[in-house]
Amino acid sequence: MDPTRRTPKLKLALIAAALASAATLALAQTQGVTKDQILLGSIQDLSGPISGYGKPTRQGMLLRVDEINEQGGINGRKLKLLVEDSAYDPKKAVLAAQKLVNQDKVFMMVGTLGTPVNMAAMPVQFEKNVPNWYPVAAAREMYEPLNRIKFSSAATYYDQLRSYLPKLVKDKGAKKVCTIYQDDDFGKEVLRGAEVALKTIGMELVEKTSYKRGATDFSSQVARMKGAGCDFVVLGTIIRETIGTIAEARKTGFSPTFMGVSALYTDLIHKLGGKAMDGLYATMTVQTPYLDDASQPIRFWANKYKTKFNEDPNVFSVYGYLVVDSFAAAAAKAGTNLSTDSFVKTVDSFSTTGDIFGSAPSSFSPTKRLGSDASRLSQIVDGRWKVVADYVRPPAN
Repeated sequence: MDPTRRTPKLKLALIAAALASAATLALAQTQGVTKDQILLGSIQDLSGPISGYGKPTRQGMLLRVDEINEQGGINGRKLKLLVEDSAYDPKKAVLAAQKLVNQDKVFMMVGTLGTPVNMAAMPVQFEKNVPNWYPVAAAREMYEPLNRIKFSSAATYYDQLRSYLPKLVKDKGAKKVCTIYQDDDFGKEVLRGAEVALKTIGMELVEKTSYKRGATDFSSQVARMKGAGCDFVVLGTIIRETIGTIAEARKTGFSPTFMGVSALYTDLIHKLGGKAMDGLYATMTVQTPYLDDASQPIRFWANKYKTKFNEDPNVFSVYGYLVVDSFAAAAAKAGTNLSTDSFVKTVDSFSTTGDIFGSAPSSFSPTKRLGSDASRLSQIVDGRWKVVADYVRPPAN
């Protein structure tokens, strides 16, 4: 038989094999997407030191998932969200990412909480072309270096401090600025932002003191700052560290101006810390959703959340909700042939104009993977966060 000639049956077999191969390749490229479902993954702290952030972030995401599914899904596909617990431990985050990416085969990682957790998980994701969408962390590493499947939503801690620290220091007439920060990727990013911001007004940090993640005693750090005569303290802290530091300062008669970044902007600070927390400043973006908020849409949303989860929402509930909301908007725009490539191509020209929670407008491009670098300033007044300065962008580098 002439080897260059093929029977019709052989030709059909070869065509079928080619089609099967193409289908397999397409499936590999669209892991987590079926005809009727989109599978999303997220890593949260559900049992560790910032579970007060992780649990409401998860619940906010689930609320929006349920709403979208009740409305028919995205181009006919329902959303399913799988959440793994990191306990805010990078080692556990790697294991969680491996499970979600390699075993569960999620399409995308959304709203993962914490800078060190994201830093640990992203290499696992990127090896399998699984994008990182809107991490609940504001370090520059969430969008730098440029990566086509790396998308961050809000101003970084670094830029938040460049936007507001110099002005607040001047307004307060501060002479000696110090910092206490968590000894990890998050805290060091706050440290770097404070150093660069102060340099623009010819100042340096007088005292730098750190603590290990999970610490509960801050007496030695407060004593060092008090001994250095600090009249302004930049907080690279989260929940209990913020409360612990300020409470210790008040107890010892140390009364500087305290300013933190969006990592500590939560109603848990004044709910758990009480009157001692009054006066604390924090840079922030979307606002805390109080049940009696003056805004009717926020009040309606907050009560809907409480009905579903039997607890008040906090700002991290809002973050989680908006993470899924923004993903849904981009995925819907990507069309019925949803894949990593079609999603990325859509987001290359994707923009938002704000929402009921006061988010700044955001936009992306093939070379811009941070939605917005604008932030605003709030202060705890009479046990409640109040916006005291509107959105500004940081000065050009």
